[in-house]
Amino acid sequence: MAKKTIITVATTGAWPKKENNPNVPLTPEEIAEDVYECWKAGAAIAHLHMRDDAGNGSMDVARFRETVKLLRTNHPDCDIILNMTTSGALVANDDQRKIHLKELRPEMGTFDCGTMNWMHTAVFENSPKFLETLGKDMQEWGVKPEVECFDPGMIGNAAYYVKTGVLKAPVHFQFCMGCANGIPGSLKNLLFMKETLDSLCPGSTWSCFGVGHCAMEILYAALALGGHIRVGMEDNVMYSKGVLAESNTQLVARAARVIREYGNEVATPDEAREILGLKK
Repeated sequence: MAKKTIITVATTGAWPKKENNPNVPLTPEEIAEDVYECWKAGAAIAHLHMRDDAGNGSMDVARFRETVKLLRTNHPDCDIILNMTTSGALVANDDQRKIHLKELRPEMGTFDCGTMNWMHTAVFENSPKFLETLGKDMQEWGVKPEVECFDPGMIGNAAYYVKTGVLKAPVHFQFCMGCANGIPGSLKNLLFMKETLDSLCPGSTWSCFGVGHCAMEILYAALALGGHIRVGMEDNVMYSKGVLAESNTQLVARAARVIREYGNEVATPDEAREILGLKK
């Protein structure tokens, strides 16, 4: 039987705006419709960020609520897994970063496993106190953490939180490759991340993405190394060098085609739930 590969689509993120690519979905209406089209193209998980009226990153629970309502009301057939960010605005306080998880109870949410400089301009803070509280709250609310790691040290941090009960094994990781101030995106570095994971958190599942020019190298490498993949305009507004992406659906469709050409099968949402140990 062919291996099942999960596609996560990151539709929006916190930074790209219409001037970067006019096809980036920003409003709840745009995001809900985009997620539905991506689901039809093969995405099993949708990673959600919200924007305010000016197009800036927002942790406004009302916008998360509206997006989910529109998706589930307009498209009741769509069984995509929702994975909500806890890091959609650097100005948000600890409570604002997780209140939507408590209210909406998505199947997954992000757990950024360490603090780092962000885009050479700010500090992306994830204090030990915040992470310890977030991990325990996610267990209480039935939300599976997607542990985002921007460098190998964050994998070590996750291993510590497994030992202390903040995270439950098996853990699901997202390797964030090529982000400014994080680990550069390359096959060599991805292999090192996987080896670190296998050593410190054996039995975990993992996915990854590459920002910018390393996107396809990381996608192909993830398949070769047995991982899952993430695509979307949060990470890349370009389809190829000098060519803007027409839609997130276009990026998902390419990922699905590559998976099949490699000899794997694109995981459905229910197959992804089985792989990740989620309860629908």
